[in-house]
Amino acid sequence: MVSVPGSSMNLRHIEVFHAVYQSGSVSAASRALNVSQPSVSKVLKHAESRIGFRLFRLVKGRLVPTDEAHTLFREVDDIYGRIESLRQTTRNLRAGGDGHIRLAVLPSLGLGVAPAAVARFRQQRPNVSFDIHTLHNDDILKALYERNSDLAVAYDAPRHPRLADVRIGSGELVMLYRKDEIPDAPERLALDAARGRDLISLAGSGPVGALFASEVVQDDPGRSERIFVQTYYVAAALVRHGAGVAVVDEFTARASLSPELDFRPLTPKVTFGVHCIYLEDRPPSRPARDFIGILQQTLAERHT
Repeated sequence: MVSVPGSSMNLRHIEVFHAVYQSGSVSAASRALNVSQPSVSKVLKHAESRIGFRLFRLVKGRLVPTDEAHTLFREVDDIYGRIESLRQTTRNLRAGGDGHIRLAVLPSLGLGVAPAAVARFRQQRPNVSFDIHTLHNDDILKALYERNSDLAVAYDAPRHPRLADVRIGSGELVMLYRKDEIPDAPERLALDAARGRDLISLAGSGPVGALFASEVVQDDPGRSERIFVQTYYVAAALVRHGAGVAVVDEFTARASLSPELDFRPLTPKVTFGVHCIYLEDRPPSRPARDFIGILQQTLAERHT
C-alpha cells in the first residue's frame, strides 16, 4: 500500500483526493479519473474516515479544502508526481522504447541550450522520452538524491561525496544592454560601461552570481545597484524594459536577444564551467551518456 506518512491513505485515496483538490468538484474529478461520481464520493468519505478529519467542506455548491487538506496536499502532490513518473516509465518499457531521461537544468540553460540539445537528440533517438525540470543550483543534490532527476546540468558541481560530474563546456559573463543605451559598443565591455546606469545585480544567485560578485564588482564601490534578482531571465526582462544593464551568463543573453537588446563579453574575461551532474552510485544510462555528448556539441556550437 502506498501511503502518506503518518496516515492510512492508500493509493486510491491519494488519486481521488488529488483530483478533487485540483478540480474543486466531485463531478470534475470523476471525469478526470474516468469513474462515476458516487465512486469518487465513496472513496473520499472512506479516506476521511481513515485519517480522522474532514478534507473538504461544501461552500456555495463548491467543495472547499480544509486547512488540513491544504497541508496534506503538499505531501500527496509529491507522492502523486512520483506515481505518475513510475507509470510513465512503465509505459516506456512496455512500448519497447530506448529509455527515459529525467533532466534538470538551470533556468538559464533551459532557455536555449537544453531545448536545442533535446530536439537534436530526439531526431536521432525518437524513442527516448524526456522529463525536463528547471531548478536552482541549491536544489540539485535533492533532485538527484530523491531520484527526481537522472542528470542535472549546471554551472558548478556541488561539492558532495555522492555526486560525480562531467565538464561539458564553458561560458562567460557578458553585459546585456539596450542598443540605444550603448550604441556602437566595442567587441568587449568593461563594467565602466554601466556607469550612469542602474546595474541589475545577480550577486548571491548561485555560482555565476558569486563569480560576478567576487571577480567583477568587488573593487567597484561606485557602482549603482538598485535592483536585485535571483534569476537571470528576470534580469534580461528588466533590461528589455529599460530598467538598467545586467551582467549575466552568455546563454541567458543569447536566448534573450531581440531587436532592442544586445550583449558583449566582459573585459577582463570572466569564465565558468558547465557541468553534467549525477549520483556517483547511479551512473548515466547509455541513452543519457549519448545525450551528454549532444549537450557538449550544442555548447561548443554556441562559441562558434
